[in-house]
Amino acid sequence: MNRLRQALDPFLLLLVATVALASVLPAQGLGARIADGMADAGIVLLFFLHGAKLSREAIWGGAKAWKLHLATLGTTFIAFPIMGLVIGRIGLVPADMRAGFLFLTLLPSTVQSSIAFTAIARGNVAAAVVSASFSNLLGIVVTPLLVALLMQRGGTGGLISLSSVEGIILQLLLPFILGHLLRPWIGGLVDRHKPMLARVDRGSILLVVYAAFSAAVVEGLWSKVSAEELAALGAVCATMLLVILLFTYAVGRMLGLSREDAIVLQFCGSKKSLASGVPIAGVLFPASVAGPILLPVMLFHQIQLMACAWLARRYGARADRERDSDLDS
Repeated sequence: MNRLRQALDPFLLLLVATVALASVLPAQGLGARIADGMADAGIVLLFFLHGAKLSREAIWGGAKAWKLHLATLGTTFIAFPIMGLVIGRIGLVPADMRAGFLFLTLLPSTVQSSIAFTAIARGNVAAAVVSASFSNLLGIVVTPLLVALLMQRGGTGGLISLSSVEGIILQLLLPFILGHLLRPWIGGLVDRHKPMLARVDRGSILLVVYAAFSAAVVEGLWSKVSAEELAALGAVCATMLLVILLFTYAVGRMLGLSREDAIVLQFCGSKKSLASGVPIAGVLFPASVAGPILLPVMLFHQIQLMACAWLARRYGARADRERDSDLDS
């Protein structure tokens, strides 16, 4: 039971509760317009805080350890999308979820969990900070471009209109840049209040999820998606994660990375960011489409947390045994 509590992300439980609330009491009419407005404000605040939290040193540090960072970015923005396209083409994902599954593979890496698991596994934490932060920074631009290129061409409905481009600039890029430019004045405040700002981050994501799933439920989401389809999607997500973990392990050995850097590649390269995926979907897709789009993202998020937590503990225990053995000898 204790292991189950540790494996389950409390935030994911809040997300499930938010989806349940939207399923029972979806926002409609004036309530939907208010929820959409609050969600848009939450996205702006979310990316403003992301910009304020990212130090200039972390950005410039992206130029160092280029072999590791290029391998991580290649896994995130090349290997993952290729897998998404192949899996979608051969029909392993239910038809109603293919757009969401492909969108999942186009997202940047996570930041917090990648760094936390790297630390548990006794990997190179400083490199993980740079690699994950750099992935998220590029994802603001690269993910929408990949959506325009791959989802539009694949006929999955991910068309980027002029209003979507405006949303990317006004709701993602501009707040991020403004937050980063103001970091010299507000960086200390942001760093001192990280727990409170983390709650603001998560609250913003919950707002977007509620607005998106409310619109999707009104459009008949749960009459289109069955429990069998969700189970099939979960199996595909777990298989894809296993393949990516094996792939990053092999690439780390092929590049001759140190054990510490190879761990960074595995944990940063195998993750997909729910924190970035929710607001990006809220900007790129209509509210009625964003709900189904986010289902694969939420499911993969929990699977990656459970699998990587187990893997990180194994790596950490092995490193501790090797260190104790070296001390004894």
